[in-house]
Amino acid sequence: MRQLLLLLCVLAAACVPVGPRPDTLDAAAREYVRLQLAIGEKEEGYIDAYYGDDDLKAEGRKIGKSESLPQLAARTDALIARIDALAPTAYQESARRARFLVAQLKAARTRLRMLQGEKLSFADEAEGLFGVRPQLKPLSAYDPILATVEKLIPGEGPLWQRVDSFSERFVIPPQRLKTVFEAAIAGCKERTVRTIPLPPGERFDLAFVTGKSWGGYNYYLGNYVSRIEVNTDLPIRISRAVDLGCHEGYPGHHVLNLLLEQRLVRERGWIEFSVYPLYSPQSLIAEGSANYGIDLAFPGLEKLAFETSALYPLAGLPAADAQRYFELQKATKDLAGARLTIAQQFLDGEINEAEALRLIQKYQLVSVARAKQSLAFTKEYRTYVINYGLGEQMVREDVEAYPAPLARWKRFEQIVSQPTLPSDLRPLG
Repeated sequence: MRQLLLLLCVLAAACVPVGPRPDTLDAAAREYVRLQLAIGEKEEGYIDAYYGDDDLKAEGRKIGKSESLPQLAARTDALIARIDALAPTAYQESARRARFLVAQLKAARTRLRMLQGEKLSFADEAEGLFGVRPQLKPLSAYDPILATVEKLIPGEGPLWQRVDSFSERFVIPPQRLKTVFEAAIAGCKERTVRTIPLPPGERFDLAFVTGKSWGGYNYYLGNYVSRIEVNTDLPIRISRAVDLGCHEGYPGHHVLNLLLEQRLVRERGWIEFSVYPLYSPQSLIAEGSANYGIDLAFPGLEKLAFETSALYPLAGLPAADAQRYFELQKATKDLAGARLTIAQQFLDGEINEAEALRLIQKYQLVSVARAKQSLAFTKEYRTYVINYGLGEQMVREDVEAYPAPLARWKRFEQIVSQPTLPSDLRPLG
């Protein structure tokens, strides 16, 4: 009798219709990775980093090679709708995850429009790709800063020429670059690990390259390893050692990427963070936090003290004018917004290349060669330039709302280790 009852129960269960499995964010995230990798087949450099499943990578490549840009755009719209349908029933943590995915996909949709030949204004492109509509100042707003620099570097001739000539005194000899940069990155790391715990085995490889439009680049390889490249097309000044060490390394790109891998990919299984599309809101957070990380690690005069005690001797440079050079760096940093205004005018067709170069020299206070490199970056990466100055400003205002140094580090850690969007930061004051 007992066996008969068991048989009837089994038969009854077998007759119950089985519907489709309910959709999940994990499944949508898998499709997100596949889709981003497919778009990456259409544009070299679109994928900045991927360290996920090889089979998923192969699937993404197959889709990218077989489908057209309009088909990928349709996939993007469908995935946005799919995630939107999941988000209302999700828990708070999952809702934030869903919001991040949708923001990244909206950026992908904008990039696909551009790849199909659509021309967007500077403001529309920046907002579509990076989630922020930049409010730019007129170049005349930066004239008072130029007046301040005039007092620091008085003399005859164009101001950019005087600034460039003075700054050339602080070039690191090529044969000492590796030693100086390794020491600078070590100093950046030492200050970072005081507060942010890093996983065992994390490391970076340092390389010096040529033929690039940028000064430095971090290629995150996965497994807590980065390759940091420094461009030597132009002479490298000693102020760049700490700047690039913090920006590309600690607490910048290297730390952001390894924390996302450790805390989101490995610990939570959020595979969408195993792929990093360059043209996305993620980049504003990455570049903004990397730039602000310099001042977080070396506040006030601490950068000057570290440079003169540790780096100047390694570079074989006299430190007699180090204070004035440091003050010059602080003053010229306030000109960062001018770069965005010039980029907007150039990309929107308001000025030609010759005028853009002239304005870059005037407001960035650089030589012709450095102005050409700056403009080459704008030509290649277009509105990506907003992620540095504007991104830094946004991260700075958020972090420095906390007065205590430890609290600032903790807030910074939150920003770079969670699915943070520009809209998650405090509004600019």
